[in-house]
Amino acid sequence: MALALRWLRPLPALLQRSPFLLPRALPGAPPACPALLPEGCPQCLQHVLLSRQLATKKAKGKGQSQAKVSISAALVDDIINLEETSEDMQAVIEALKEDFSRNISVRTSPGALDHITVVTKDGKFPLNQLGQISQKSPQLIVVNMASFPESTAAAMKAIRESGMNLNPEVDGTLIRVPVPKVTREHRESLAKLAKQSTNKSKEALRKVRSKSISQVKKFKSKVSEDTIWLLEKQIQQMADEAVAEMDKLLAAKTKELLG
Repeated sequence: MALALRWLRPLPALLQRSPFLLPRALPGAPPACPALLPEGCPQCLQHVLLSRQLATKKAKGKGQSQAKVSISAALVDDIINLEETSEDMQAVIEALKEDFSRNISVRTSPGALDHITVVTKDGKFPLNQLGQISQKSPQLIVVNMASFPESTAAAMKAIRESGMNLNPEVDGTLIRVPVPKVTREHRESLAKLAKQSTNKSKEALRKVRSKSISQVKKFKSKVSEDTIWLLEKQIQQMADEAVAEMDKLLAAKTKELLG
């Protein structure tokens, strides 16, 4: 009995050193992390999530598509507002849709002239604030500049340079705008205008992307390299998705114009 007790005395110490009973940190967490559960260490949870996403990307072999990056906005809110970036990109897309709808159509309507910008000595104004726009016939739109006769020449210039293939004629304070015939040449001209408008929108989108990435890079000294890489990757993905949507809009508008 005494011999058995001597053998049992070291058992508690051995059990304490057993790898089966030691607390285990989260997979991917820093070695010094004491956390047993994710909620026990928020900083390590963020590290784990980002590391797993990066590992997914690195695990992809050559010739395979990379995994889509998706970061919780709440985890990186102190670095950048991803929702705001998304809204800014969506605003560029909506502006392109509005331009297509209002300014690039086979049939010219009075509404298409409303927001043509007229540069006057007093500033810039939409055409519909300076003149009354009406359609006298399917082939003729008239702009009455009686309220601001001094701006008639500026309005003429704005209509001519609107990119809508319009050749206005002046008659006192009346500007007559013949509606172009729907010829193949006119359709092709509108299709080129749609492409130019799309390219301008893509340039605006690139500015949003660059601004967001610059914001992220300000935190290079404060967060890990993996975090910066993942954020830049997600912003680029958002921009790529927006460009793809613009290309679809352009394809649909081109088909509509060219038939």
